[in-house]
Amino acid sequence: MKTRILAIDPLHPAPDVIAEAAHVLRSGGLVAFPTETVYGLGANALDPAAVARIFAAKDRPATNPLIVHIAERADLVSVAVDLPPIADEFVRQHFPGALTLILKRHPRIAANVSAGLDTIAVRMPSHPVAQALIGAAGVPVAAPSANRFSRPSATTAAHVLQDLENRVDLILDGGAALIGIESTILDLTVDPPAVLRPGGVPLESIRQIVPNAAVHSRFLEIDSAASAPGQMLKHYSPRAELRFYVGTPQSMIAHIAKDAHALIAAGRRVGVLAADEDRLDLPGAAVMRLGSASDLDQIAVRLFSGMRDLDAQHVDVILARDFGEDGLGLALRDRLTRAAEGRVLRVE
Repeated sequence: MKTRILAIDPLHPAPDVIAEAAHVLRSGGLVAFPTETVYGLGANALDPAAVARIFAAKDRPATNPLIVHIAERADLVSVAVDLPPIADEFVRQHFPGALTLILKRHPRIAANVSAGLDTIAVRMPSHPVAQALIGAAGVPVAAPSANRFSRPSATTAAHVLQDLENRVDLILDGGAALIGIESTILDLTVDPPAVLRPGGVPLESIRQIVPNAAVHSRFLEIDSAASAPGQMLKHYSPRAELRFYVGTPQSMIAHIAKDAHALIAAGRRVGVLAADEDRLDLPGAAVMRLGSASDLDQIAVRLFSGMRDLDAQHVDVILARDFGEDGLGLALRDRLTRAAEGRVLRVE
């Protein structure tokens, strides 16, 4: 197929462009579109053949479930059943927003959306383009991130094109995603509710509603069955080998500098993902500054594009630092751990 790209105003999406994209979805096609987290790759969640096209386009294992997106809070009962009472409060506070809930799947939803499980991951995005598209399509939209499986998520239409050109029907270019990392996934089918993937809604916000909410991060091999998206060990990965350092800021920077010098001396091309404050004198390395360590929102926005930019410079190894556990720090740690395929160097 030939992928088409249509520009669209992210705040005031043109009705004719939305109508065209909605027609593609209803016809069984694939549409990449911006959300507030990352770009999503959408298909009609009621159509098993359309859903199967998502897995094929992304080279995504069929054992890895998708997230279903809805346009209105009232649509939740059309995709999920047996909602627990606590769901009402999360919906009230975080729909629309960067929170995905794991609930019992409605029989009308294609089973391959959930990898055959009786549960469903569902969220209501806040991005105007996403809301308009899902509403106009008139169907729930299954939409994982719009990138090849295991690659860094796409935060711009250009990233989508890099990975999925001529694999999808249409890309809506609505500019850069605002958050830059995926939604938080919260399982409400267990007691206490458990965060399966840290993301755009911090754990602190979840625990304001459920103080004893657990964190159950899993690091699965690619051929393993997952209970929710984002649980594979190798995920969000650049082409270059990524090494992830955890410790105090001083110890992380000291070890990154030491290892970078050794790698450069050995003839390796080195990239570094760093904060603005990090003092690094590495003339032989490509240093990508993600923003201030005190502004994790900015770090999150730039994380995946930073990985892709270093890949474009053909580095062999990327050295990346941790940003703590507070706020979006836990989600950043999760993404970097998976990007590193578990190569975490603890340097306290």
